[in-house]
Amino acid sequence: MKTIRIFGQPSWKFSSNRTDAAITRLGGQLAPVNFQLGGRTVSPFSIAPWAEESLPTDTPALLKALRGDFFCAPFGGNETSYRGENHPLHGEPASCDWSFVSLNRSPARTTIHLALKTNVRKGTIDKWIQLRADETNLYCRHTLSGLNGPMSLGHHAMLKFPAKEESGYISTSRLLHGAVAPTFESPERGGYHSLKAGSSFRRLDRVPSIHGNPADLTRYPARAGFEDIVQLVHESQPDFAWTAVCFPEDRFVWFSLKDPRVLRSTVFWISNGGRHYAPWNGRHRNVMGIEDVTSYFAQGLSESARLNPLSESGYPTVLKLQRRSPLNVNYIMGVAELPQGFERVQSIVRQPGGILLKSTAGHRLPVTVDYSFLSSSPL
Repeated sequence: MKTIRIFGQPSWKFSSNRTDAAITRLGGQLAPVNFQLGGRTVSPFSIAPWAEESLPTDTPALLKALRGDFFCAPFGGNETSYRGENHPLHGEPASCDWSFVSLNRSPARTTIHLALKTNVRKGTIDKWIQLRADETNLYCRHTLSGLNGPMSLGHHAMLKFPAKEESGYISTSRLLHGAVAPTFESPERGGYHSLKAGSSFRRLDRVPSIHGNPADLTRYPARAGFEDIVQLVHESQPDFAWTAVCFPEDRFVWFSLKDPRVLRSTVFWISNGGRHYAPWNGRHRNVMGIEDVTSYFAQGLSESARLNPLSESGYPTVLKLQRRSPLNVNYIMGVAELPQGFERVQSIVRQPGGILLKSTAGHRLPVTVDYSFLSSSPL
């Protein structure tokens, strides 16, 4: 299957009757994805504003393609070597070229299969992304084979919010623990953060900030001119944990479903113009990374594999890979049209044939989705 150039990157395209998607060869980054909802097109994922620019040769490969969702192993900056392993930013899956394996089409399903041989820690990662007829969901599976030892990993989905302040409403499964990254941006480098480094919280709408008043992370865009990272641990519910973002004026909701036994926590990267060094230059705005991971923030493998405040509290920050036992990381993202008056998701529960989104005002939105996929159902 030949690639075509999309927003500066050679990419493979695939589609179903309600979804058109592209995935880059570099980093296996998934975007743009166009969903058909009620006779209109919804494209929730962000694409970096420098996507078609010529960047300096020392720019990390991941940043050249930065868009949509991609898989990270190990997750994070990886600035510190781990037992002689020197991983790139968010690992080889996010930074190296993938190989095309197959594209299988049937009336019911379209599945693209890519593969990557890893070199820093020898092994293979297979990527499958599936679209299903009459659905607006993405079924993602990454299988790690032949790798051995602790690994931080996860998905790195990035949503582009409308420019209007507080146009999106964010909600999650019930929060057990929340914390702000202990270190992140520094003015000396040209980066600025607004949340109180190293602080903890139990409510998304009351997060300690450097300005005194608590920040409300349930509404975005907000806090223009700053970059922040927080990590959330959610209560497990039967079958899955979830995150949802409602865009009431645009009349759609984006959601993610994960198996919290594999992806233990969620990192929010709140990117609103707080980086003034290249290639960011203050122009990466109104983007939120909703990153379902097992990791210690975005610190990298070394920091995730050793004892850290999160793992000391009983929340794992690495998975133990075994060379002879492949690991499946299954993940679902989807969108649905919002009924009038539906502003914020209060809960997502399973029901026959899919899930039910309930709003804080009592609205009910059924969505067709195969949540059993999270427990390794066949593609």
